[in-house]
Amino acid sequence: MLSPLATAAEDRILDTARQIEARLDARVGLAIYDTGSNTSWLYRAHERFPMASTFKVLACGALLARRDAGHTDMEREVSIARSDLVTYSPVTERWVGRGVTLDALCAATMRTSDNTAANKVLEVLGGPSGLTGFLREIGDDVTRVDRWETDLNEGLPGDARDTSTPAAMAASLRTLLLGDALSSASKETLIGWLESNRVGGALLRAGLPDDWRIGDRTGAGGHGTRGVVAIVWPRDRAPLILAVYITQTTASMDQRNAAIAAVGRALAQTLRLLP
Repeated sequence: MLSPLATAAEDRILDTARQIEARLDARVGLAIYDTGSNTSWLYRAHERFPMASTFKVLACGALLARRDAGHTDMEREVSIARSDLVTYSPVTERWVGRGVTLDALCAATMRTSDNTAANKVLEVLGGPSGLTGFLREIGDDVTRVDRWETDLNEGLPGDARDTSTPAAMAASLRTLLLGDALSSASKETLIGWLESNRVGGALLRAGLPDDWRIGDRTGAGGHGTRGVVAIVWPRDRAPLILAVYITQTTASMDQRNAAIAAVGRALAQTLRLLP
């Protein structure tokens, strides 16, 4: 039987998810895993949600796995043509006509969510189907990538393309960052890119204590889609893995960001109640 404190801790996070759904007239899903205690908090965790740009951590993880296997050199250069550019490419739009390393492309898409950089990474992986194949190899039978940027951000309700579940996304993130899918050096690289994210400040980071480490990758898409996947190190605790998604809402971006920040606050409050 759960102690009153443990029950209150679980209720705080799940109640926050329910409140967000009611307030934003949205569908919310989350999966949070405490790797130290093996505690998990799940809400609609096995329902599909559009990934939007959160898929980029999977793409760069797959690229690092290819490097580990000797199939890819991260210093290999690929050229950026003007015809490659898609909407929201703040870094690669300055690289047209130049050769750019795969390492630099992953850094760009992980830090700024540059969409052209993500597409160039997908090219090396064999396209969306190549990334999906990698996910199957590491044990993820749920997540699927079907399209390129920026079409994959459509987020049409009921469309299984370019979706995952919070549970599957969190499990794959855990495999990449803490499991044996990547070498120690590649795990450090992927974590470093997550920690250097420049576009996630209004989401989880806004709700977590300043002395917690966080690495995250955010995403936004059609039909009110907003999401974040993250690894978080609370002070003096083992890391947590999170996947939080919101979709099917007309709420503003600021409202959706604030809702995800509220999940961060609920998590911090919850851990204070646990041993």
